[in-house]
Amino acid sequence: MPSLPPVSGEVTDVTCPFCGLLCDDLVVDTTGGGVAVRRNGCRIALAGFERTGAVRSTPLVAGRPVTLQLAVAEAARLVASARLPLVAGLGTDVAGVRAAARLADRCGGVVDHMNSAASVRNLLVMQDGGWIATTLSEVRNRADLLLVVSSDVGGRFPRFFERCVTPKETLFTKERRCDVVFLGSALPKESEWPGPAPELVPCDPERLHEAFSVLRTIVAGRPVAAREAGGAPVGVWRKLANRLRAARYGVATWAAADFEFPHAELTIQVLCELVKDLNRETRFSSLPLGGSEGDVTAESVLLWQTGYGTRTSFSRGRPEHDSYHFSTARLLATGGADLLLWISSFNEARIPPATAVPTIVLGRDGMALERQPAVFIPVGTPGVDHAGHLFRTDRVVALPVRRLRDSPLPSVADAIAAIEAAV
Repeated sequence: MPSLPPVSGEVTDVTCPFCGLLCDDLVVDTTGGGVAVRRNGCRIALAGFERTGAVRSTPLVAGRPVTLQLAVAEAARLVASARLPLVAGLGTDVAGVRAAARLADRCGGVVDHMNSAASVRNLLVMQDGGWIATTLSEVRNRADLLLVVSSDVGGRFPRFFERCVTPKETLFTKERRCDVVFLGSALPKESEWPGPAPELVPCDPERLHEAFSVLRTIVAGRPVAAREAGGAPVGVWRKLANRLRAARYGVATWAAADFEFPHAELTIQVLCELVKDLNRETRFSSLPLGGSEGDVTAESVLLWQTGYGTRTSFSRGRPEHDSYHFSTARLLATGGADLLLWISSFNEARIPPATAVPTIVLGRDGMALERQPAVFIPVGTPGVDHAGHLFRTDRVVALPVRRLRDSPLPSVADAIAAIEAAV
């Protein structure tokens, strides 16, 4: 999109690029070249925007300051000589992911997002049986029951409850009420909850599959022989099943990044099957939450471009997806990749994994790298240093983000285009 010149002073209706909600009501002050959040910012937005102090824009080759042209030339040399380059991280916007996929296609490489371990848990379920999903707007305007499944939704998406569950006004009524039930080990902190305290149904996260299986059995009207499931008595699940069936518009939400236990995709699958079962009697949907570091954006763009999501290889001259063999961790551990191109333009803390292979980093300035990469090119942050587009967590809309300050830093798309031109 055209990059309009930044406005000095107070800027309204700013879209925050630092989590998957893409809240678009922020008010920021850009006086003096910085970006200070004045209203509607959460802790993630404050950290993301106000990290934008003085910019150090000098690229590095083997730790030595060089011009951008020399850094691009060295990066191009490494890419051209690689047998299987791994283009990973992918923390960027739509244009950046498109450029990364184009480079991987040209050079016979693999693309993988830094958050793909979590994304694949959802992807495997979609591939196997699909799901019934909803949007943030539907939750905000219609939901009367929200089941939060063992996830730190408030920690990962601090304004989710404020904007989607307890808004002051909705599309159809000012009196809407949405009851919230947390299924897991603990309720969120009080500071993360803007309304009345939600209800907690205690359940061992690694035994969620038991709970959902029992719930499916109860919803189907079949007898349950077990006395407990997931660490709770069957009576607890009977009561919850009745609440789920009584909802006029129920929603089950989770963040797959919090499902860090073996075969978590099977837990998500049985949850999605429960949602399908509930639709025989009422209206119920799922809402998988993601979008941090542009992971939903990367999945969406790669789906357009290749027909697949992340963990896709171009080494055979065509897109080939394999969620196991083409993971960053596996390719680096087995020596499958001989070059790592790491992209992280939102968060300087998301550094490349430790590896002995030559590494090129297109990263946000301020990265504390554990090992000096072969090439480091500081890049701008979408929504701060340059304009762009990002996909929201529910995947139904790509929102524009604005350039808020003058910056000498190239975008990821521009940096990759320069490398590709020099290959």
